[in-house]
Amino acid sequence: MVNLARRGFLRGQPRPKAEIRPPWALAEAAFVAACTRCAACLPACPQGIVVAGDGGYPTIDFGRGECTFCGDCAAACEPRALRRADAAAPWNYVAHISEDCLPKRGVECRICGDFCEARAIRFQPAAGGAWLPVIEPAACTACGACVAPCPTRAITVVTATA
Repeated sequence: MVNLARRGFLRGQPRPKAEIRPPWALAEAAFVAACTRCAACLPACPQGIVVAGDGGYPTIDFGRGECTFCGDCAAACEPRALRRADAAAPWNYVAHISEDCLPKRGVECRICGDFCEARAIRFQPAAGGAWLPVIEPAACTACGACVAPCPTRAITVVTATA
């Protein structure tokens, strides 16, 4: 098993970045233990967003597109590190908008809302400025459709808080 914290330390990165695993991934420790890094899930993804991450473990790259939750990656996973259950949520993530967002700087932009199929991004009026985007966590599927189109890369997908 690869110790990602040790690997990061030896590379001069004491805190490894949190990887976003494919949908229906086991908890991180169980995922790393079960995943054989066979890479069968990478070509199975029709969107091409499942890529090899640190240590060869699959991770999601929303810069390439969005997740449609088709389940092809989980179906291709022979070691069962990805286990799709019909009632289970695919993951515990939500989109987050940083201060780099253009409307937060007074510039009109609504591109993230245009790409959000779940309509989880609403725009609220701001006094004397552009309407500000607000993400409704209960509606956000964290599909990542809003990430790549953002001109300032102000949107990231992060672990949802309870």
